[in-house]
Amino acid sequence: MEREIVDITIIGGGPAGLFSSFYAGMREMSVKIIDSLPQLGGQLVELYPDKYIYDVGGFPKILAKDFVANLVTQAHYAKPEILLSETALSIEKHEDYIELTTDKGVHLTRTILLTAGIGAFQPRKIGLKEEAEFEGKTLHYGIKDLSVFKGEDVIICGGGDSAVDWALMLEDIASSVKLIHRRDRFTAHETSVKQLMESKVEVKTSLAIKEIIGEDGNVEEILVASRDGYEERIKTNHVIVNYGNISSLGPLKEWGLEMERNSIVVNSRMETNLEGVYAAGDVTTFDGKVKLIAVGLGEAPIAVNHAKSYIDPKARVQPLHSTSVFS
Repeated sequence: MEREIVDITIIGGGPAGLFSSFYAGMREMSVKIIDSLPQLGGQLVELYPDKYIYDVGGFPKILAKDFVANLVTQAHYAKPEILLSETALSIEKHEDYIELTTDKGVHLTRTILLTAGIGAFQPRKIGLKEEAEFEGKTLHYGIKDLSVFKGEDVIICGGGDSAVDWALMLEDIASSVKLIHRRDRFTAHETSVKQLMESKVEVKTSLAIKEIIGEDGNVEEILVASRDGYEERIKTNHVIVNYGNISSLGPLKEWGLEMERNSIVVNSRMETNLEGVYAAGDVTTFDGKVKLIAVGLGEAPIAVNHAKSYIDPKARVQPLHSTSVFS
């Protein structure tokens, strides 16, 4: 029995991968999506389903889980074969196709599009010996249900967009919200920081958690300290930590891809240094790269259109507009 060769295999089911599927369908390409997670959506669903997204065109704000649901619906336009909980391991280039081996089988494809985001990830932890006692109970590295914090005292640790957004979202849900940041400057968007400072969230900077105190998995208070020796105990019911993620591209690093700081180098066509292999979204880097969802959504059709032209040199790189296709 002859094995099917799909036009494009997308490795990564986050926003860039899902939009790539839709766009490949627009170019009448056959599509396969492979993701190591058990569900589509990447970090947005795994860590932040109830977090608002503000910087995607057309949505003043939208919950991450709703944004992903829309992307999944859109991705199905291509009628993709979707394989979850499956990890890409290696590739072998043949004359007119690529043999992709995963931990569950072998797939044949004419092109590959890497949209793996930051790769396999796990939250960056505080580094305290006692934190394991509270993890999954009252110490959180992501939020999947805001109602858990209704009427509770909450401390959020971090100074990036996620920490600030969570503080603002919990302001009217929790009994009290305190944000503790290890530095005196935030890395979140300026508008968000301004909103934070004008909110009723209590902001404490230049402080880091030194100890978590409680019993039976329930946080009762935390001890924070500054570099100059100042210490303070703060009572709380929950601690949410947003120190970012420790990420790794895993087996992809063994493919021979040109890498720079754990990102895949691409050119203006979203081509990697490997023939027939493209990349888009946060997994990529190039001169001037900005890692935003909106940017990844723009890179996806660039990669797909050039992959289409690679498969069929007679196909135009610049396709008809979607208004022409659907009219």
